[in-house]
Amino acid sequence: MPFDVSAGGRPAAVPGRADSGPAAGRPRTLADGADAGPAAGAAPARRRLPVEYVLPLRWSGDAGLAELTGYLRELGRLVDVTVVDGSAPEVFARHAAAWRGVVRHLTPDPAVRGGNGKVVGVLTGVAAARHEHVVIADDDVRYDEAGLRAAHRLLGGVDLVRPQNHFDPVPWHAWWDTGRTLLNRALGADWPGTLAVRRSTFIAMGGYDPDVLFENLELVRTVRAYGGTEATPPGLYVRRLPPDGAHFRGQRVRQAYDDLAQPARLATSLTVLPAVLAALAARRPGLLLGAAAAVVALAEVGRRRAGGARVFPRTAALAAPLWLLERGACSWLAVAHRVLGGVPYAGARITRAANSPGALRARRNAQSTPEA
Repeated sequence: MPFDVSAGGRPAAVPGRADSGPAAGRPRTLADGADAGPAAGAAPARRRLPVEYVLPLRWSGDAGLAELTGYLRELGRLVDVTVVDGSAPEVFARHAAAWRGVVRHLTPDPAVRGGNGKVVGVLTGVAAARHEHVVIADDDVRYDEAGLRAAHRLLGGVDLVRPQNHFDPVPWHAWWDTGRTLLNRALGADWPGTLAVRRSTFIAMGGYDPDVLFENLELVRTVRAYGGTEATPPGLYVRRLPPDGAHFRGQRVRQAYDDLAQPARLATSLTVLPAVLAALAARRPGLLLGAAAAVVALAEVGRRRAGGARVFPRTAALAAPLWLLERGACSWLAVAHRVLGGVPYAGARITRAANSPGALRARRNAQSTPEA
C-alpha cells in the first residue's frame, strides 16, 4: 500500500512553509523551520547547494553529541539540514539546545507509522524537504563537500544515487566488516548507510515500506519498481565512523537477517558452514585454504576497484574469509529468528527483511489501475 508522504502529511513543526523555503536572499531562521546559517564571524560561506540533508536518528544517550554537532555545523554551511529525531523527550531537548541555529530539528510525523523508526524518520524528512535533491544519511556518515557535490550532480540524471562507504578510523571490527564491503564491491556494489534521491520520485511512489528491516534495499527496489533509475558509482567514497565493539557484535544476526530478502545470497551463506564442516570431517584442509585464498583474491579485486586502495586498508581483503564464515553461521541464526517470528528491533520484532521486486511492482500496478 502507498505511504502518505505528500504535502498534507508533513509534520506540524513546519507550518505555512512552501517547498521552496524562505524567499531568496533572506537568512533562514528557526522560525522558518530551517537552518539559521553560519554564526556571525564565521568564515565566508561556500556556494550552497540546493540539497536537503535528512538525518533520521533515535539516541538513548549523547556520547557523540559534540562531534555530531560539529559535523552538522559544517554541513549546514553547504546544504540545508533536517534532523528527524525520535529520541526520548529529555534527549530530544538536549539535542534541540545543541542544534538551535544549526539545523532544522523535527520530531517524527505522528501520522507516519511503522516498525522501522529510521524509515519513519526518512518519510518525515523527505516530505518536509525544501529541495528536489535529498541526501539521506545515518548518524555515523560523514560527507565532505566533494561527496555532496558529486551526489547532487548525479541526481541531475538519475532518481537515486548509492555511494560507497568506507570506515575511518578502522578498529578491528571495522576491518572485519570491510571484508563484506570488498566482496560486495567485487560482485557489484555495497550497501552504504546513505542514499541520495529525487524528492519528486520519492513522493510520486508514495515513499517506501516502514515495516521492513533492510530499508536501503527496500528504497532502491521501490525506486526501480516505479521505473526510476539508479547510479552506483564505485568511486564516490563517503566516510563512515565505525560503531563501538558492543554495537558491532549486536548487529551480526540482524545484518544476516537482511539476506532473507535476497534468496541467492542467503542460499550461498547457508552453504558456508556445512561446506567447512564437511572439509574438516574429510580432513582436507587444503580445500579450506584454497577457498580462503580465492575469497581473499576476490576481495582484493573489490579493494582496488575505482581507486579503492586509497581508502581501504592494505590488509582488508584478509578479513573477507573471516566475515564470510561469520555470515555463514549468523545466517542459520537469522533463519531461526524468522521461524520464531522475526528479528528483534527497537523492542519489537520485524518479520520482513524487504519486499520482493514482484510485490513492489504489483503495488505500483494496483496504484496505477483506475477503479471500475
